[in-house]
Formats: sequence, structure tokens, C-alpha cells
Amino acid sequence: MGLPYFLEVAQVQYAYQKHHDLWVLDRVDLRVRQDEFLLICGASGAGKSTLCRTFNGLIPHFYNGKLLGEVRVAGKSTREQSVGTLFRQVGMVFQNPEAQLFNRTVRQEIAFGLESLGLPRDQIEHRIAETAETLNITDLLAKAPHELSGGEQQLVSIAAILAIHPKVLVLDEPYANLDPSNVQRVRQMLREIHRSGFGVLICEHRLALTVPDVQRMVVLRQGGVVLDGNPRDILHRDMSGYGLEAPLAARIGRRMGVIPVPLSPASLKEHLFERQLPIDMRPDSPEPISSEAPAVLEVDHISFNLNGKAILKDISFTVHKGECLAIVEANGAGKTVLLKHLNGLYRPSSGRVIIMGKDSRDLKVSQLARLVAVAFQNPNNQFFRLSVWDEIIVSAQVLNCYDESWIQELVKLFHLEPMLTRAPFRLSGGEKKRVAFAAALAAKPVILALDEPTAGQGWYFRRALGQLLSKLRQMGQAVILVTHDLGFAEQHAHRWLLLSKGKMVAQGRPWEVMDNRVAMEQAHLQPTEAFQLWGD
Repeated sequence: MGLPYFLEVAQVQYAYQKHHDLWVLDRVDLRVRQDEFLLICGASGAGKSTLCRTFNGLIPHFYNGKLLGEVRVAGKSTREQSVGTLFRQVGMVFQNPEAQLFNRTVRQEIAFGLESLGLPRDQIEHRIAETAETLNITDLLAKAPHELSGGEQQLVSIAAILAIHPKVLVLDEPYANLDPSNVQRVRQMLREIHRSGFGVLICEHRLALTVPDVQRMVVLRQGGVVLDGNPRDILHRDMSGYGLEAPLAARIGRRMGVIPVPLSPASLKEHLFERQLPIDMRPDSPEPISSEAPAVLEVDHISFNLNGKAILKDISFTVHKGECLAIVEANGAGKTVLLKHLNGLYRPSSGRVIIMGKDSRDLKVSQLARLVAVAFQNPNNQFFRLSVWDEIIVSAQVLNCYDESWIQELVKLFHLEPMLTRAPFRLSGGEKKRVAFAAALAAKPVILALDEPTAGQGWYFRRALGQLLSKLRQMGQAVILVTHDLGFAEQHAHRWLLLSKGKMVAQGRPWEVMDNRVAMEQAHLQPTEAFQLWGD
């Protein structure tokens, strides 16, 4: 028998102040022991992040709104405890790492919480060193957090909370910005934390990264708990109705009648013996482009130096009309910098970027904006309008290419109808992404570049985005994906460009690249579930 219940949520209903008639949480009942490893999942907007904010007192002490029911931590109502007191009990790593980082260096970021606890200096230094080593970020300690990549910022956010040694660690979409190598590092760290007797609670869409590790799985739908139990028991059913996609191994195992349901390719292979995998469950590849498709983008031997450091080193590739290219690599290796060369935010130190036959150095940023639309990793950095509708239409209006029917189609496709009058900054992380993509597409650019488009997104959005990319390719539009989500890139990209430390180490069709084990190891990437099952 485990420890007594540490977190208790009893008939909780919550509505944010500006939408007091909309229950984001609706009669939630949940009890969590201090030694549990728990996954909370559900479609984007199901209430996962809001529920987490009740655990550490941000609701009701920081967020205004209407709260009914009771949340207790260690037997005491969060209404009767300050956020500072709860800080020691429940450590929270937010969905957007930038929301937590405000110090001048990574070392100061990790030290901040420890200093607020009044720990002696030698103990603070020991915890900083210990945590940085655990997460392999020792080389980042002297750097400024705002200069790091999204994945590096995620690791720093985790380190700042982990160093406090909370009794329960709550992580909202912890893997959203991490490359596969860092995902595995954090997964191993969380397993070790749990084995040490601490509670771990994860909110995450990507079940393949979580269900093999957790003891218990809770599914939210429309603000309420609809499933609660052992992951193997829950994954015996079709999860698409809950806005989730079960791991490929679990879906195949369910089709083949494997009991218990396998949660990883390795566990599925143990049950196969001479049985063949159902070929119709192998993920589809995008339809090939015409051999006569003209080039819309040529990157010709570009290099780029920033503050005396070589970020990109002799990169060359071509993208054709109707083609989808995925740029994949480890965190902090230059892929977002490469993306910024396409819309003129950066100019190459050497080499050329040719867009529609024109050298980017001869074009203003405003001219490039008509040719290349970029939706960056953090939508907050792009929003500046007061409503979602205004945010979507502004680029099309400024560039004189407003098409009402096209914009209405985007609104419907991304399920934005209920939020058109809302402020984009007040949306969930997943909802913000959808608004940013719609805004990027509104002007019908020649090239659409998406930076981590599926980060923090559930099954509904991934399916809708995949359908949209297919439609855009058929229309002849070129698409560039910058992503750690190799499963999505496998299904929707014709080619992969594999980078490592700013250099191109492989280029080709997805399975050709994944079959290059040396290049994959250089880029700290791991093959997809499908490749592990059919390609090995």
C-alpha cells in the first residue's frame, strides 16, 4: 500500500474571470499519492494545464476566476496555503519555458528558488552542480536563458524546479520542445526521481513517450475525468475519441489481439514470433512531387556567424514547388537560425539564399514576407492584436491578399470558431499554435515554414495539420517543417535535412536518413516507432 493521498481534488469546477460562464474544469475528482507516477492527458483545451495550476495554488491565488470544490495538498486546502508555502510541496514546470525564466544566467535561474528557501550557499552550489550534471546542462550555466534554444530553455526550467526537491514534481508538456536524445535523458531522470520516493505528474499529449513509464493514466475530456486506470487497460480501446493517439505498438497489438497490450516497439516484437505486422498500419508517406516541379528555394553554401561563433556551416539544399522538407536536429544546433535566413531576419555570412529566383540579400524583409511565412516555436513572440480574428487577418490585409473564403476555411480547419473574439494571449499553448499557423497561412505564401508545429498539440490538431499540408502540397505550395517530431515528419515530409552542430550530415527520404545510423547518432536522434518495427 502506498502513502496517503497527497493531492486531493474534490468536485472542482473552475472558470477564468473573463469567461466566468465557461467551466474549464467541470466536477473533477482526483486523488494522487505522493509516491505515484501519473500521466494526465487529453485533447488540447481539455483542462490539463488549468488542473495543474490548482495543485500549486496559482488557482485561486494568482489567477482570478470562479473556483468551486476543494483542492488539498498534504491534507490542507490550497485556499489556506500561500503559493510560497506550496512551492516546497509541489514543483511546477510550465508548458512555455520562457514563462519561468527571468534571471541573467542559467546558474542564477537554478539558484533563485534555492535562495528563496534560505538554503546555505554551499548547499545551493551543490544542488546547482548536481542538477546541471543530471540534465547535462553544465555548459549552459554561464549563458543567458533568453539566448538558448526552446529545448535548452525547457531543460533549464526543469532544472530550476528539480533543484528545489519538491515532494511532487508536476510537468506540463515537458517533452514538447526537446529532441529525442533529451527526451530520453529527462525520461530517465523522472524514473530515477520516482524510484527515490518522489511523486511525478506529467501532462503530455504524446503517449508513446509517457505510458511505458507511468503507473497510472488519467484522461480528461471537456474539463472532466473520463478515464482513470492502468495504461495497459485504458489503451485496449480506441483513443481517438478522446483526442489522443495511442502508441503505434499499442494500436498494432490491439489489432493483433496481443495481451497485455504492448506499449513500445520492443515489447510488441516480443509477441510477434512468426506473425507478420499488418501492413495497412504502416504510416503513409506523402505523395511524390512531379519530377518537373520548379525550384522555389535554393540555399547555396550558406554559413552564418553570430557573436564570433559559427552557427551554420556550409549548408546547401533545394526545395521544389509542392515539396515538403523537414529540417531535423538536436536542440540548439541551428535549425531555427536557418529558418530565419528564409524571411530575412538573418542574412548569411557567406553563400546565398535564392527565393523564386531572387537573392534574399536584394529583398527587404517586407518583400520576403510575401514569399515566405514563418510560424515560430513560441507563438507569444508573434502576437500583437487584441483578438484572434484580427491576429489571423492582419498579414493578409497588410500584404493586400485578403481572401475571406480562405480565411474562413482556415478558421474551420483549426477549430478556431469559439475563440475568434478572445485575446490570443489568453489561450492555451495548443490553441495559440493553431492561431499562429492560421495567421501564417492567411496571406497564401509561396513557402510556409513551421517551427515545431506539433509541439504541445494533440491528435486532432496533428491530423488536421497533416490534412492541410497534403492540401497545400497538392496546390503546389512548398512547406518546410523544423521539428523534433520525427513521427509527423516521417508521414508528411518528402525529404529530411539532418543537421548536427550546424552542419548538414545527411539528406534524403525519411527512411534513408534513419537508416544512416552514424548520422542519426551525430544528430542525437532516434528512429521512429514505424522504422523500428518495419525498417530494422
